[in-house]
Amino acid sequence: MHEMSICESVVETARTVALQEGATRVTKVRLEIGCFGGVETEALRFGFDVVARGTSVEGAELDIIELPGRAWCFGCVEAHDMTVRGEPCPACGDHRLSVTGGEELRIKDLEVI
Repeated sequence: MHEMSICESVVETARTVALQEGATRVTKVRLEIGCFGGVETEALRFGFDVVARGTSVEGAELDIIELPGRAWCFGCVEAHDMTVRGEPCPACGDHRLSVTGGEELRIKDLEVI
């Protein structure tokens, strides 16, 4: 379950940023996760609470913003929103697509006190 290692990285980053800002506690972590990122959000929520225990991130709200997928179609030469990898272009039906978005996983922002 790679979600636990993701949680460890997120919590460590949040702790480091809070210290750099002179804060004692992280109250909110907002993540952007693309639909093609292969991250199970419920497992991430569970893992976040477990990993944050005993740290300055414990009790912080985890807000997950799910981002749509995006792909460039070589058939119609346009970009389109996609929800499922491997499906044909919604405009022209071509299968020659290059994913250009939806694989993101990043901390958008933090709230600290």
